[in-house]
Amino acid sequence: MENKNIILSIHPCHIEKIFSGEKTYEYRKKIPSNLNKIIVYATMPIKKIVAIIEVEQVISDTPNIIWQKTKKQSGISKDFFSSYFKYKKIAHAIKIRNIYKLNVPQPLSVLNIKNSPQSYMYIGDSIEKLYGK
Repeated sequence: MENKNIILSIHPCHIEKIFSGEKTYEYRKKIPSNLNKIIVYATMPIKKIVAIIEVEQVISDTPNIIWQKTKKQSGISKDFFSSYFKYKKIAHAIKIRNIYKLNVPQPLSVLNIKNSPQSYMYIGDSIEKLYGK
């Protein structure tokens, strides 16, 4: 099975916790299981691509089990987590292996994308043009 590269919209407050190392998991309701890299699009007010994440693994299970396994590196409160996964039977936790912060944040147009993804969007291998910017 081939690895996949996607772009995710993430709120700047969570991105800062990822950069600091406080948050080593990103949580999602839907996500492909065989991720390779994630392009990080910072939502308002930044509205730019700010980083590339190398994915270690994706863990999928019930929200309670995911919280128990990841809470120490979650960077969020139990209340925030519970609210996000309310009424969901499955939660996904993306374990971050490495993060590459772009020297200069880039607009979505550098990847020929017009609108920010609501959930996630496949982007193939076009991320290589972001390295070194």
